[in-house]
Amino acid sequence: MISVSLCMIVKNEESVLARCLDSFAPLVDEIVIVDTGSTDSTKDIAARYTDKIYDFSWIGDFAAARNFAFSKTNCDYIYSADADECIDEENAKKFMALKEVMDEQVEMVQMWYVNRHEHRTTDNYEKDLRPKLFKRLRSFVWIDPVHESVRLDPLVFDSDIEILHMPQGLHSGRDFAIFADKLSKGERLSNKLMHMYAQELFLSGADADFIQAAPFFENLIYDASCREDERMEAYCVLARAARIRKDTDAFFKWALKNISIKPCAEMCCEIGHYYYEAGDPEEASVWFINAHQETEAVLKADATGKEPIGMLAKCYERLAKEHPEMKDAFLKMAVSYKAML
Repeated sequence: MISVSLCMIVKNEESVLARCLDSFAPLVDEIVIVDTGSTDSTKDIAARYTDKIYDFSWIGDFAAARNFAFSKTNCDYIYSADADECIDEENAKKFMALKEVMDEQVEMVQMWYVNRHEHRTTDNYEKDLRPKLFKRLRSFVWIDPVHESVRLDPLVFDSDIEILHMPQGLHSGRDFAIFADKLSKGERLSNKLMHMYAQELFLSGADADFIQAAPFFENLIYDASCREDERMEAYCVLARAARIRKDTDAFFKWALKNISIKPCAEMCCEIGHYYYEAGDPEEASVWFINAHQETEAVLKADATGKEPIGMLAKCYERLAKEHPEMKDAFLKMAVSYKAML
């Protein structure tokens, strides 16, 4: 049987840490907790489960903190956990079974990360495979009978284990601060992080977050290395920021760039919101129908679902008030869309 270290970085997690450790402690052989500056009882709670508690000065870099945490482990494999996740009894049995039969050539195990709707913060999905269990020491192996080479890609096993992600609040403010800090220092975010910045804005960003992000995304589209998909996402962020500022010229500048190349559901929703706020529910409904039926989402899955469907119901309710002669027909449409929510 393989041995497993539970490895965590934490800060002010007193409300969820015991729930996490209660579920995972019976499954692992070692618990390593790295605290990045808690001011609540997080470390006291951790001490009930392990004496391997380390302090790490926060430098605005989760990768650095996780690398430090991994360096403190000793078991065959490392399970990387966040404090707001846990495992239920059925999946705990699967976890133990995996420990007993694990082929030690496997270097990474993916598990299903389950984001129940009421707990979604920055993710579009409800269930997605994520790498969660990592071999601590990797062995290099030569492959191929001729022209041999070292295998560089890890051996990955996709398990059927489900991990429940159950946060008690949004982390987006923390993430936005990190994004903004890096960009304000002239650092270029990776393609992945720029996509995640845009995605997180559309999933949980406040108006002020869009306003703050706009200059960075405008710089991005004029960068010669910017890809078309990144540019399309940037147009969405810039259009939302312009709509928030009520800058009509800028709004249509960015909206038309997206629509003229490859319309996405997010931009159709933005145009729909623009016309709805301008008092034109009939024109708004056209764009929400486009979002729902004719385009694909690039940042927010709900841009083809709940968002346009909910707004279509509102459009038809408003049209029923504005056109008494067609009240029944419009209300019937509103009811049909509400039923889809």
